[in-house]
Amino acid sequence: MSTLFVFGLFMGTSSIAYAAEEVTTAQVHQALDAVWILIAAVLVIMMQAGFALLEAGSSRMKNAGHVAGKTILTFGICAIAFWMFGFGFGFGESNGFFGTTGFFFDGNESTAAALFSSLDFSQVPITIKFLFQLAFAAISLAIACGGFAERAKLSVYVWFGFLFTIFIYPVAAHWVWGGGWLHALGMQDFAGSAVVHMQGATAALIATVMLKPRLGKFNAEGKPTIIPGHNQVLSVLGVLLLWVGWFGFNPGSTLGAVNDGFFGYIAMTTQLAAAAGAVAALIVSWLVWGKADIPSMLNGVLAALVAITGACAFVEPWAALVIGAVAGVITFFTAQWIERLGIDDPVYAFSVHGVAGIWGALSTGFFAAPALVEKVGVGKAGLFYGGGWEQLVVQTVGIMGVFVFVAILSFAIFFVLKITIGLRVSEEEELVGLDMSEHGVYGYPEQMKALHQHEQLSSGVDRREGVS
Repeated sequence: MSTLFVFGLFMGTSSIAYAAEEVTTAQVHQALDAVWILIAAVLVIMMQAGFALLEAGSSRMKNAGHVAGKTILTFGICAIAFWMFGFGFGFGESNGFFGTTGFFFDGNESTAAALFSSLDFSQVPITIKFLFQLAFAAISLAIACGGFAERAKLSVYVWFGFLFTIFIYPVAAHWVWGGGWLHALGMQDFAGSAVVHMQGATAALIATVMLKPRLGKFNAEGKPTIIPGHNQVLSVLGVLLLWVGWFGFNPGSTLGAVNDGFFGYIAMTTQLAAAAGAVAALIVSWLVWGKADIPSMLNGVLAALVAITGACAFVEPWAALVIGAVAGVITFFTAQWIERLGIDDPVYAFSVHGVAGIWGALSTGFFAAPALVEKVGVGKAGLFYGGGWEQLVVQTVGIMGVFVFVAILSFAIFFVLKITIGLRVSEEEELVGLDMSEHGVYGYPEQMKALHQHEQLSSGVDRREGVS
């Protein structure tokens, strides 16, 4: 009897507590949005693993550990710098050019609306918005660092990572997303073809030019030679991780999930573009070289994803296919053209993220559908939908503005670093490999040891044959 009494008392108390804490529809809405954007942020952060695998696989074995490890280093640097100044410069209250509030972000929800009004269209907690925007900044920095591959000092990653995250990325992001002058013009860049990808690629291009080519990349006549990566399978896995991560990148940029589920539509256009880029790039490599080139296909996937990033919310499915296919084809040809100019871009950062980013940013000027433009609430319809040239002009102005700004500041930073600490390792260190010269251990110690033993044995045989 007493047991029944206690049970009844417990149930009654629980019912009262539940009634007092009943969750409202608005709270459920906010919770679902918050969980979705946190998941999206994690997916974008996971793209760092994709870059690590792709870049390590595309590098020589003697540099693989360094290339993979610097991804962790630059992500850590970016997080600290973005917390200190980047988030404020990017999304704080605008003076038209950069944010002026929210530095040393404290995560205080009560002051978020006053400090970060450019983000108040979403009810997601400000801490999750911070993580999401941090993930984007880290992607742009990772792209920029791709231009350093196999010859830059580790200290260059440290200094440039801090300065890029504080003074370059957030300022251009503010222009488009933080209420700056390009936002006022109506520039359409939903998830960052220009803001994220072209920015990082522009910095990578400046770094690549100033670092000069890797040893042995060009012969005595100035013609490029192939320096193959050590593991194509790692590169494929890296691209797959990036592809999956893009479903946080683009759909997550809605900063919400409830109501009409628009993020699902964006996921669809993202997938269609990526598929078109993969197929188009493989076919064009087959036609030009007579062989189906896997690295070209991988670059086609990434180029298509870069291109659709800015357009994913503005274009219809058929246009997403066109945008992705064109990106895959132009990246195939521009990668070779850039190489013929004497520029050694080890991971094709500028052709994949820069040229495709430019195309993606321009594409809404052609393909932005009126109904989708109205839904997103940014800019006007594209040329092919009767919108005239206005949006295309706005997109062009935005691309040129971001490119010039990033190029000038990147050059200034690299120039100062060059005359102070130096940009490039010595020839001896480059020949030994950055794994050993920068970290004291190879990423593949057993394989490298076996390789050295084989080289020593071969050298000994050659000497004996010379004596005889």
